[in-house]
Amino acid sequence: MPSEFEIKKQICEIGKRIYDKGFIAANDGNISVKISPNEFLCTPTGVSKGFMTPDMICKVDANGNTLQAKGNYRPSSEIKMHMRVYKERPDVNSVVHAHPPYATSYAIVGIPLTEPIMPEAVIMLGCVPIAEYGTPSTDEIPNNVAKYLQHYDAVLLENHGALSYAGDLLQAYHKMESLEFYAQLLFISNQIGKPQELDKQKVTRLYQLRKDMGLPGKHPADICARINGGRGCNCHTPSAPEAIASAPATTDAAVVEAVVRKVLANFSK
Repeated sequence: MPSEFEIKKQICEIGKRIYDKGFIAANDGNISVKISPNEFLCTPTGVSKGFMTPDMICKVDANGNTLQAKGNYRPSSEIKMHMRVYKERPDVNSVVHAHPPYATSYAIVGIPLTEPIMPEAVIMLGCVPIAEYGTPSTDEIPNNVAKYLQHYDAVLLENHGALSYAGDLLQAYHKMESLEFYAQLLFISNQIGKPQELDKQKVTRLYQLRKDMGLPGKHPADICARINGGRGCNCHTPSAPEAIASAPATTDAAVVEAVVRKVLANFSK
């Protein structure tokens, strides 16, 4: 495992990347990395992520309490959101929050990213839901994000931005980059004409490809595969994102029952 100093350097590098790409402005955004069951490194509040140095990075515990911070630097005000992700997803070791323009614009107008327009987005992200609005730095955002964490590795935040998370920092950053590229292509293609979506058969084959590749993380296709052998829904059908997001994450049986009920209700309309 890299040393704590090396991880701090990587956080600064990713911060510079998201700043240089225009995914954040001024002091926006935040990044965190889990380094032990009760220790997390995170970006400081009130500092541009494009100009950070390793000594600025803070350390907090699983409750978001400060363990280490140099001088006047303090942990990100959004640390509660990060801690909720780690609590709900033991497989996650890094979280990235940013305001990428295209993806955030979809979050602002209330349009989730559900169109299967390119294989890479289908395999990497599936579809991306929108977590309901919450006041920054409060428990509202963590609570609203929580119900999506078991089935998605990226979430739009209503009128706020985007959140991605993965087994390591580079993966979490790549998901944010893929999310923004997906949103940008969807926007541009809608200006040119009507995007040509991949049909259900093609999407199903991509889901199988993802499974064959053994990609880590959660994906909405995982739960869909349990419904009638994968024939009942996929994350790109109109009803599936809402059904999956609202399904209790306590047991597989409870999730399956909730999704089936939602799908059948739509068929009966």
